[in-house]
Amino acid sequence: MSKPRLFSTLQCLRHENPLGLPRSNSRPPPQLPRAQRGLPTKRPLPSVRKVIAVSSAKGGVGKSTIAVNLALSFARLGHRAGILDTDIFGPSIPTLLNLAGEQPRLSEKKQLLPLSNYGVKSMSMGYLVGEEAPVVWRGLMVMKALQQLLWEVEWGGLDVLVMDLPPGTGDTQLTITQQVVLDGAIVVSTPQDVALKDAVKGVEMMRKVDVPLLGMIQNMSVFNCPNCNHSTHIFGSEGVMKACEKHDVPFLGDLPLHASICDDADRGKPTVVAEPESPRAKAFTAIAERIAKTTGL
Repeated sequence: MSKPRLFSTLQCLRHENPLGLPRSNSRPPPQLPRAQRGLPTKRPLPSVRKVIAVSSAKGGVGKSTIAVNLALSFARLGHRAGILDTDIFGPSIPTLLNLAGEQPRLSEKKQLLPLSNYGVKSMSMGYLVGEEAPVVWRGLMVMKALQQLLWEVEWGGLDVLVMDLPPGTGDTQLTITQQVVLDGAIVVSTPQDVALKDAVKGVEMMRKVDVPLLGMIQNMSVFNCPNCNHSTHIFGSEGVMKACEKHDVPFLGDLPLHASICDDADRGKPTVVAEPESPRAKAFTAIAERIAKTTGL
């Protein structure tokens, strides 16, 4: 039996409030300050110490799975961690955290309250629409919804917020990098050239918008056969490492192509939680420790 919604995205939609959040007559929605040239000014997210963006610039390379495992690794390291899914059209975090079908409540200040699982707070467009409901919106509605996810969530005090960016280098990425103080960005790629070409675009975008580059992660680098223990580099072996050398970007680590990482994600129990002592979970934790050290977390 479905739970009654406290608010609806299907009624009275307006460009200034596409998520349909109730408004208090005495409190207007927050307005971003504008610089003299008419551009937004970067500002920190309320009650969040560090914000780390995870980008790929290309879909299908395992970015969201890595983002959620990093957030869980931060939590295991003793930090108050959260994850914000900024993909309006294809949110993945509800599935990855086994929260699909759950609905956020509202605070007394009419702010969205994050949902929690495995010790990590999360917010996603996937909590606000039906699991199979497409978001068929034009750019203006999408951008206003993003504004609400950025500025109208009551995180309640976090040491670190992992921001899962959608693929590409378009409006969403530009809005976030121009309006939010980011403590660093991570770019995820597989070793193959077709993924690396887009990943490098993501690296260059972060540089253009003055976001510190924490480094690149090489995903699906090697497959170890469970029967014969033979190792195969299905997508190549050193593509990301060579790209890091060429573009002067730190290399954060290697993650293998392993069936259990996919299975863990699909059943909503990511590897860091499902197999905390496995080499795969330790690889995620090692990357999180490196990021924590670099950002002063």
